[in-house]
Amino acid sequence: MYYPQSWTRSLIRFCFFVAMTVALGLVFDQLLLALILALSALLISNYFHLYRLTRWLWQSRSLSPPSAPGIWHHIYEGVYHLQRRNRSKRKSLGELIKRFREGSEALPDAVVIIDNEARIVWCNRNARIELGLHWPEDNGRRIDNLIRHPSFVDFLHQGDYQYPIEVPAPTNPNKIFEYRIMEYGQDQLLLIIRDISRVSQLEEMRKDFVANVSHELKTPLTVINGYLEVLEVKDDSSDPILKKALAEMGSQTQRMQVLIEDLLILSRIESSNERIFEKIVDMPAMFMQIKLEAEALNKDKGHKIKFNIDEDLSVYGVETELRSACSNLIFNAIHYTPPNGKIELIWKRRANGAYFGVKDNGDGIEDKHLRRLTERFYRIDKARSRKTGGSGLGLSIVKHVLHHHNAVLDVNSVVGKGSEFSFLLPQELIADEWDD
Repeated sequence: MYYPQSWTRSLIRFCFFVAMTVALGLVFDQLLLALILALSALLISNYFHLYRLTRWLWQSRSLSPPSAPGIWHHIYEGVYHLQRRNRSKRKSLGELIKRFREGSEALPDAVVIIDNEARIVWCNRNARIELGLHWPEDNGRRIDNLIRHPSFVDFLHQGDYQYPIEVPAPTNPNKIFEYRIMEYGQDQLLLIIRDISRVSQLEEMRKDFVANVSHELKTPLTVINGYLEVLEVKDDSSDPILKKALAEMGSQTQRMQVLIEDLLILSRIESSNERIFEKIVDMPAMFMQIKLEAEALNKDKGHKIKFNIDEDLSVYGVETELRSACSNLIFNAIHYTPPNGKIELIWKRRANGAYFGVKDNGDGIEDKHLRRLTERFYRIDKARSRKTGGSGLGLSIVKHVLHHHNAVLDVNSVVGKGSEFSFLLPQELIADEWDD
């Protein structure tokens, strides 16, 4: 057990040793010689204990300290106490590292720790299997020398890790990996790789299914609608039930056609590979066309529609997609605002981008519906949606268009006062930002 050093006792012992040396020197009338011999013996003793301490620390395999008198006993015990405490800390750290590695090895994802220069610090077993890494041979190698896909290299060096990327696996091009990077520890990054091949395949199957089914349904619906129009023209029967049935079939057929058209638009947007920086969209001209369509749609509603357009504001993007998003928002306002309402469309420049908004003084939307508005086929009032002929896909189309253009739909609504649907295209998409 470790006891604190008593400096008073050590001082008393030293004084007693000096006193005995002086007394012996006086008795034999050799005081100087006695002092020299005593100090020499003391020096030799201390050097001897230093030698024993060094040998114990560097050569001896014994954990127990050598026995020694006086202050050297406390030195040996103090070093032994520190060694035991350090061994205990190392053991605890070792157990912690062991649990961390066991947990990392048990993860279904591949995990790689890299430093701020992209050098590999550690990787788990799945990383060695899925990425083809070799441990410990690849320790210290740059991860971008082992995973050379351009999308991953750009993602690694851009420094913005807010969103993950999807890249084919380096060892198997048929697999799709999701790469996610986050800060870890001091000047280190944690790279998590997840196999999303099945999810990606299911998503592709869903897109293909929707596109194919929608396309195949167009032809029979066109035929049915054509025959219904012929029957309505040639029907001279006074049977009101038959007339109502034909009218209802025609209405539902048209509603089905609108739904299929929206599904095809959504499918095209999801599978679009068009680059948003390749073409400039003349937004004021596009809004003039939307204005004509809105006025035609507004004949029965009688809304006061105001277009507040910045005539000099054009953006980079995909015109068909932006037209679909903007027209969906203005047409929704016309459809769902009670008659004789007020609607305002705004397109203007702001400090951080190009702002588009549609305001109305309609019934408003309850908070519980706001977060689900962009879901496919989600309807606040199913009866009213059927009456207006809505497909339930309009806001979903808007969401996908804005996602393609690096923007987000913002909805502000107060029940009984109206709603505002808006989005902000980033500053980089404004066309004149890149003009000389």
